[in-house]
Amino acid sequence: MDLLTIGFVVAGVLFSAAAMLVLYRIVRGPTILDRMIASDVLLTTLILVLGAEMAYNGHTRSVPIMLVIAAIAIFSTVTVARYVSKQDRS
Repeated sequence: MDLLTIGFVVAGVLFSAAAMLVLYRIVRGPTILDRMIASDVLLTTLILVLGAEMAYNGHTRSVPIMLVIAAIAIFSTVTVARYVSKQDRS
């Protein structure tokens, strides 16, 4: 195994550990804002995984998927923030 492959294996292990910790935070909460931040981190981790896969395989076919995931993260964060702000007023 060359050094680049070892680097990507280490990155994969770290990405997996981050995803597991974030999934724990999504399940445990305790508030909806904690869950929303955790889901943003999970989507960001997914984008990073796709970027690492693109770098490893030398292609750019996943860029549209990354953009869609980023848009979903932004819109979901705005939606939850608006929901929480309306709940705080009442």
